[in-house]
Amino acid sequence: MFSKVKGYDEITSSSDEDEAKSLKEVFSEKSPLVVKQTPVEARTSTQQDVGREPHGDTFKGTQYFAALVVTIGGFIVGTTVGWSSPAGPLLENNHYGFNVTEENVSWIAALVPFGALLGCPAIGGLVDKLGRKNMMIILTAPTFIGWAMIIWAQSVVWIYVGRILTGFASGSYSVIVPLYTSEIADKEIRGTLGNYFQLQVNLGILFIYILGCYFDVFGLSVACAIVPLIYLCFLVLIPESPFFYLMKGDVDNARLSLRFFRGRLYNIEPELNTMQKSLAKTERERVPTIEAFQTKPAKRGLIVGLGSMFFQQFTGCNAIIFYATAIFTATGSKIQSSTSTVIVGVMAVISTYISTLVVDKLGRKILLLFSVVSMGICTFLIGGFFYLKDSNYNISSIAFIPLVSLCIFIIAFSIGFGPIPWMMIGEIFPAQIKGISSSIVCMSNWFFAFLVTKFFLTLVSAIFIYNTFFLFTFFSLLGIFFVILIVPETKGKTMEEIQLLLGADPVLPENIENQNEIQG
Repeated sequence: MFSKVKGYDEITSSSDEDEAKSLKEVFSEKSPLVVKQTPVEARTSTQQDVGREPHGDTFKGTQYFAALVVTIGGFIVGTTVGWSSPAGPLLENNHYGFNVTEENVSWIAALVPFGALLGCPAIGGLVDKLGRKNMMIILTAPTFIGWAMIIWAQSVVWIYVGRILTGFASGSYSVIVPLYTSEIADKEIRGTLGNYFQLQVNLGILFIYILGCYFDVFGLSVACAIVPLIYLCFLVLIPESPFFYLMKGDVDNARLSLRFFRGRLYNIEPELNTMQKSLAKTERERVPTIEAFQTKPAKRGLIVGLGSMFFQQFTGCNAIIFYATAIFTATGSKIQSSTSTVIVGVMAVISTYISTLVVDKLGRKILLLFSVVSMGICTFLIGGFFYLKDSNYNISSIAFIPLVSLCIFIIAFSIGFGPIPWMMIGEIFPAQIKGISSSIVCMSNWFFAFLVTKFFLTLVSAIFIYNTFFLFTFFSLLGIFFVILIVPETKGKTMEEIQLLLGADPVLPENIENQNEIQG
């Protein structure tokens, strides 16, 4: 906000003319970041913050509350993805009064990631035009309409369309929610709040698994349709992201929003000024979008984001969950399939919650490394078990291995590669292309999920179950090198520091001043 780095008392004692000159030096007349206050109003607003602790702890309660509210979008994603597991067998039993084949059920499951593939690019541009909160509100409409079509379906085509609509919303939420949480959070708890998205996804899956033990397709679908309505009611209680307000040049509302998230007794001006300087730098260096993707931070961010999503899907998570019932059966367990899926869901929720507690203490890289190493060992052991079984070896003495491996795999995935990639996409991209880049990475995740969901059984038929799991082990091995060599550690770093870590040029106030003097 000011062209020189000054002490807080020095700023408040500056003359109106000096402040006006400073503001003009940083922000051009065409910039959307121009402060919409007169110099006197700006100074009065700043003087009101005298006495607030500029470097003390912020009040974090509203940040936790807002993160829990917006990540209900993740809960919606979880119910959408999980619905096909308990509903699939019921659909084949003529629930609707029209025929639903096994192939239809396969497409019903796969059309959610397909719909998400449509939602991710559509939302990439809109989220920076209409706002994060507004888009979350708007998306409750296609979610509810999609579930209504499934509830009152007249043919399998109605179910297909309903799944595409709910998938569209799911893909959109996977872009917006991590973006919003990363923009409102203190750097000390950004990882924790970022992991809430995957935690809510797992809670949504567990919710639908539990209901699947007691309800038919109609009951399941009605329960899912109620969630977006609840979401809509809670969204009105939180403000828009302060970062989005600054992008639109609305400094007054940005200040109000930031004060909501930091507390009334905390001096928000230094942080607000830092955000303004960062966005002003983005404005000065704004280039066509294609050129923006040629910068070093953009390239490295895309490599980190796309790679994380690739290894999230191709290390075998969906296959493990899909094959959980067979693994329980292979061990001689008498547990019913519905109960086994609930057990898997509970383990995923507990493990993801543990991740939210430790991600800002241990860091991203160590959790990702633990996750991918553990998953690789587990898929290797499961593959070895099925190889011995198919080779007619006596496996009675090692019958416990697949069950134990499954449990460890779910825990390891839920601590690392489950939540952290979603959290990191809100951290690693430059401001100019953050919305588009996030949508590209999320779209890739849903594309990978579509491939795994639709063609897992085909792969098993072609190369056998044990070779499929050995293939997952190979991807885990590649993932180890990816984490060690490519993924940056973003723990405890501001957005500006992360961009510097990825190769961006630093924001130097004296350079800004010199640049403006040359232009003048």
